[in-house]
Amino acid sequence: MRKVDKAIKDRAEIWLTDVFDEDTRREVRRMMDTDPEALEDAFYKDLEFGTGGLRGVMGVGTNRMNKYTVGMATQGLADYILRTSTDLEKPRVVIAYDCRHNSEYFTYVAADVMTANGIEVFVFDALRPTPLLSFAVRELNCQAGIIITASHNPVEYNGYKVYWDDGGQLVPPHDKNIIEEVRKTSVEDVRFDGQKELITALDETFDREYIKRIKTLSLTPENNIKQGDDLRIVFTPIHGTTVRLAPQALKAFGFNAVYNVPKQDVTDGDFPTVKSPNPEDPAAFDMALKKAEEVNADLVMATDPDGDRVGLAIKNEKGQYILLNGNQFASILTWYVLEQMKQQGRLTGKEFMVKTIVTTELLSEMAADYKVEMFDVLTGFKYIAEKIRQLEGKKKFLCGGEESYGFLVGDLVRDKDAVIACCMMAEAAAYMRSQEMTLYDLLRKIYKSYGLYVESLISITRKGMQGAEEIKAMMDTFRKEPPDSIDGLTIARILDYQAGLEWDLYLDQKLPIDLPSENVLQFILEDGTRITMRPSGTEPKIKFYFSCRTILDREEDYDEKRQLLLDQISRIKGELKLE
Repeated sequence: MRKVDKAIKDRAEIWLTDVFDEDTRREVRRMMDTDPEALEDAFYKDLEFGTGGLRGVMGVGTNRMNKYTVGMATQGLADYILRTSTDLEKPRVVIAYDCRHNSEYFTYVAADVMTANGIEVFVFDALRPTPLLSFAVRELNCQAGIIITASHNPVEYNGYKVYWDDGGQLVPPHDKNIIEEVRKTSVEDVRFDGQKELITALDETFDREYIKRIKTLSLTPENNIKQGDDLRIVFTPIHGTTVRLAPQALKAFGFNAVYNVPKQDVTDGDFPTVKSPNPEDPAAFDMALKKAEEVNADLVMATDPDGDRVGLAIKNEKGQYILLNGNQFASILTWYVLEQMKQQGRLTGKEFMVKTIVTTELLSEMAADYKVEMFDVLTGFKYIAEKIRQLEGKKKFLCGGEESYGFLVGDLVRDKDAVIACCMMAEAAAYMRSQEMTLYDLLRKIYKSYGLYVESLISITRKGMQGAEEIKAMMDTFRKEPPDSIDGLTIARILDYQAGLEWDLYLDQKLPIDLPSENVLQFILEDGTRITMRPSGTEPKIKFYFSCRTILDREEDYDEKRQLLLDQISRIKGELKLE
């Protein structure tokens, strides 16, 4: 039998003490006796409470999502809330959860720990999407919010995301301070003896208030009513949290021809109809596209399990359904918001937008054309929320997004919101219909005006302790030994966000990057092509982002020009040995 490192075994033996329940102790003994590989993976490290909270495989062990790791995270968070809210008689926290296995269980573990510490807790009475949690934090004047979700990760995962009082995910200084509190918390410190009288349930009344508020974001409400019976929409929550809320919101916006996918309306943490509940995965759309063919839908939308990301399929000029990526989704909505604001005379020079550094530069091109300020931030919607908070009362946030299918219109919510995005995309489609155009026509029009951008992403998974070392080695190699050229094109600039430096290779000049340090490396080639390397902060992956651009003189040349850029990206991937 494989020999387990003594340090790992010692960590596991702590979980055999009577601090832990009998089921937990029994599983630790089983791994010790018969499954050393599982024991090693479960105990080789602590499940790290990072800036986004916890995310990991469910099970027994320090490196797993379970009652005790959730309890320690919550106790550390409770301690920080109490330390920073001394002026409040009873601080408040709101908790929501998604459709995954154990999500409701972990919710009440967290609620018990919070109330045991004298903190008032609001808990949604059933699963709800992440953006509703973000909205609730501010609406209920809470000091923090928690959502139990693993987003679009595989079925064996769950997670624990923390929001601060602005409705956004944790950013400095709170992220580091809370991490410190959690790190010094042991199982013995956790107070699991909750006070039920401090828990208040939130029902559909709160949903109706949210829909009422997001309806105010509509830019062409009268046209929605005119087009609402004819614009055909297929929507699927892929077994997740938007199953009721998104169709209700679409109807409130005036869209009555909404068709569901009955088998995917079933709430199920096994996600039985898909291999991956991720709208970035084309296969996740299979059932929805079949439904779209049946009803001759104009657009097809699918959200991820916790309802913050949305994917889109539309018809091309041949009447065939095509899937758009997150950059294309963001480009359409950005144009629609900017154009309507301009037409209605609502651009005053005090508006702004935000995107992440791996999101298409096409958004910046459009913002500049409409004379709206664009900010680039690190990857993660929490940085978009942070920028909204920084400029609150000074400038008006219009919209912002990231390439990973996350978008937000308006500042009612401080995270990406698939419900708002679905409603606004339907509205954009209805507007184009009134102009006798489709969203596909609009996309080509945008490319003709600003340049054709094509993006691609590769995610390489490396699990376990060895995988983490492999990912680190990849980044070290690219950082210390970058190539001189790629695909015959000279590297003009290297942006090392970890070092906080931008290196202009032509001028041999290094300039500071005014963003927080993060393990991201970006190569910009002489033709503007961008290659970005970034280890995921929530999954055992390293992600490679590619973006190429060319001029599109005629809309009819779209397919041909797009293929040339795809070929360029393919060559780059091959040269970097990623394919």
